[in-house]
Amino acid sequence: MKILMIYPEFPDTFWSFKHALSFIRKKASSPPLGLLTIAGLLPQIWEKRLVDLNIEKLRDKDIQWADMVFISAMTVQRSSSVKVIERVNALGKPIVAGGPLFTMDPDAFPTVDHLILNEGEITIPMFLADLENGEAKARYETKEYADITQTPIPDWSLIKLNKYDSMSVQYTRGCPFACDFCNVTALLGRKMRLKTTEQFIAELDSLYDLGWRRNIFIVDDNFIGNKRILKEELLPALIKWREGKKGCLFLTEASINLADDEELIEMMVKAGFTQVFVGIETPEEDSLAECGKGQNRHRDLLSNVHKLQKGGLQVMGGFIVGFDSDNEGTFQRQIDFIQKSGIVTAMVGLLQAPIGTELYERMEREGRLKAQDYSGDNVDGETNIVPVMEPGKLKKGYRKILDSIYSAKGFTDRVITFLKTYQPRRHPVTLEFQEVMALFRSIWEIGIKSKDRLQYWRLFFWSLFNDIRKFPLAITFSIYGYHFRRVNALHVS
Repeated sequence: MKILMIYPEFPDTFWSFKHALSFIRKKASSPPLGLLTIAGLLPQIWEKRLVDLNIEKLRDKDIQWADMVFISAMTVQRSSSVKVIERVNALGKPIVAGGPLFTMDPDAFPTVDHLILNEGEITIPMFLADLENGEAKARYETKEYADITQTPIPDWSLIKLNKYDSMSVQYTRGCPFACDFCNVTALLGRKMRLKTTEQFIAELDSLYDLGWRRNIFIVDDNFIGNKRILKEELLPALIKWREGKKGCLFLTEASINLADDEELIEMMVKAGFTQVFVGIETPEEDSLAECGKGQNRHRDLLSNVHKLQKGGLQVMGGFIVGFDSDNEGTFQRQIDFIQKSGIVTAMVGLLQAPIGTELYERMEREGRLKAQDYSGDNVDGETNIVPVMEPGKLKKGYRKILDSIYSAKGFTDRVITFLKTYQPRRHPVTLEFQEVMALFRSIWEIGIKSKDRLQYWRLFFWSLFNDIRKFPLAITFSIYGYHFRRVNALHVS
């Protein structure tokens, strides 16, 4: 069999970092880990190719080469997925689809020949067995959860490593919490499932042996879901693995209760973690109670963020507005919190209800689901629910937040707040030529050509004169700000 794997394109969104990546001549943040893992589950004798539409174009001859086309996608890739499916259908090739988009909304894709839903470690073998017998079904699904200690190492040979800014690996699946707007538990359950430490180290070795030295994103939805095993097994192994190595610094996702455990913070930083994404959502207690975000309630969120920063972790934050209990004062309180927190990468979205979530079911019961499709990009100003707040006020308040936190001055103020707080741990890294060139490109593109040049030079000289060790980070954040402003401008109505 000749198998063509296709990863659909992401829209130009805050999360894509498309405009920032151009400064270091990279095409995408990270590769399609799901497809690379599925490739490892397919027969070795099959010939496989991968086309990632985020770094290259799909040609008709790519599709014509294949006996069968595999596609995997997230909700935000829906539009691109539909176009890919139409092209494959037009060329008469059978198409196999899986991943979150198709698992959560399978009936929306009637022209897909085989839907491989839920976790591929279970459903791919079922499909392959039937395919071999000439009895492949239209849909494969399961209510069981996979034993990920049997998950193969991703097939890195299918990708162009030099086109990506970071690599992705996975250590756990599931999340112990139950936020009503989040479909992680609907997809992967609330019980934490972990790979073995030896298995995870083998994945890291496979990347390091290929010469990878840039960041590695551990894509777990909550990396700290099992603190005991982290402290007793994985982190000590990562600390040992790092000895004598350069680069390969880690970023991941975790819940805010990480701030409660100083020992865990210290071990993570020593192991090479430099960034952590935290779903903060809102400083409004009523809104946190409404969505079941109990782990964020009754705590000083601002102090927690600063504790992580002082411990050596850059905090990326997710924020939401549009809860039923939000009011017109919520928008300014979100702005104030974000600015005081020093969270540079602050992503604020309107509340959405993904299929399969408790929120979706409640909105359906209350007749508050919008009939039309939505992009799944929770920062494009659209939502699939009818809010309690008058929609015009909600959208105006949302725009106020984005225009404030992404304005050149507001953004620079926040970066300086962060740099004053942040206490980084030094790890040996390899400086690449394109990273040096990014400095000169930023001077030209932002410091000279841009109307925001004043704030660029303000941050440039502040970091030089106050803490030159943080100068590279200041330049990186200037480039982030350029990206955020470019994307924000796309959504101004």
